Amino acid sequence: MQYDCLIVDDEEGISQTICEYFNMFDIKAEYKTNFDDGLTFLAEHTVSLLLLDVNLGKESGFLFCKEIRKTSNLPIIFISARGSEEDILSGLNLGGDDYITKPFSMGILLAKAKAILKRNMIAVQLPEIFEVGGLRIDKSTKRVYKNNVLVKLKPMEWKLLCYLLDNQKRGISKDELLTTVWGDQFVSEGTLSVHIRHLREKIEDDPNQPKLIKTVWGTGYICEATM
Repeated sequence: MQYDCLIVDDEEGISQTICEYFNMFDIKAEYKTNFDDGLTFLAEHTVSLLLLDVNLGKESGFLFCKEIRKTSNLPIIFISARGSEEDILSGLNLGGDDYITKPFSMGILLAKAKAILKRNMIAVQLPEIFEVGGLRIDKSTKRVYKNNVLVKLKPMEWKLLCYLLDNQKRGISKDELLTTVWGDQFVSEGTLSVHIRHLREKIEDDPNQPKLIKTVWGTGYICEATM
């Protein structure tokens, strides 16, 4: 079954409240209160977004995230009372897309969830299997292969690549990429440049002379699928 959001938090009151609130706004949500039930639910259902507590009783949300990242680029928002810089950086470095500390505004949490779910629609136009040169992009599994070797992309690298491919032959401004892919006005152009560089290093034959993701000087980037 398809769900927009799964909440995994050992505080049942919070989990249930978020779940009911999201469902009120037509975001189909379910919740689980422990590590094992959360993993089982993800194995049995299709989920577009995960809200994940760092403390899961005797288990850790960080470990849960590591398990998910072995096979999936599922967007993850950490929700936790642990708000130290070390905890936040750990969550983001493990593959979290965002980190919100408790107590939080339900309205802000909903807005962030909606933004991520909207970005998930980026790859809709991409064929299930897209091949160009030695590059093979499998939308169904969110995996990329270069010369038959698996290329590990981070979640935002995947989203950025899909958007560029969906808009081939069109120059895309940096502002459009930041707004559409990240959906966050506070992300800098430097962040975009770093992601473009990492993508080129992973998928281009020569990152210094890219054939797929080209720079449009003074504007942004263009995807020319002619590798």
